Amino acid sequence: MTVKVGDNLPAGELAFLGENGPESITTEALCNGKKIVLFAVPGAFTPTCSESHLPGFVANADKILAKGVDRIVCMSVNDPFVMGAWGKSQNAEHLLMAADGSAVFTKALGLELDLVERGLGIRSQRFSMIVDDGKITHLNVEDGPTFEVSSAENILKQL
Repeated sequence: MTVKVGDNLPAGELAFLGENGPESITTEALCNGKKIVLFAVPGAFTPTCSESHLPGFVANADKILAKGVDRIVCMSVNDPFVMGAWGKSQNAEHLLMAADGSAVFTKALGLELDLVERGLGIRSQRFSMIVDDGKITHLNVEDGPTFEVSSAENILKQL
């Protein structure tokens, strides 16, 4: 079942590339007493994700953070090394580039995207959300391969 506005963010663990290699963080640690923006992309280094989705959050990070957001998290079903390299290539130093390597958290959200027939495995749907102290207050899930509602600009309007 897909999460919805008003739900608590499911418990989970994400990985990121720290100074000494892969590290992990729980969703509880990310959210307790904090407001975060979490957005997910089907894959790092893919066209729409690299040309539009992530760059929008990089360009608007200061504006989003100025609206009381504690952290902006970019998530993908990739490994932390890929997410770290993608973040560096996109100048995303103000974002947490989080990996959900086995799609466990993505499945807990109910937002997985089955691309097995295309040889791409299980990925995440493209979405963005605002989470305030663990509760989902806004959720923007794209319908199919479009990129319309999950943008940084739309998040800014919702904050």
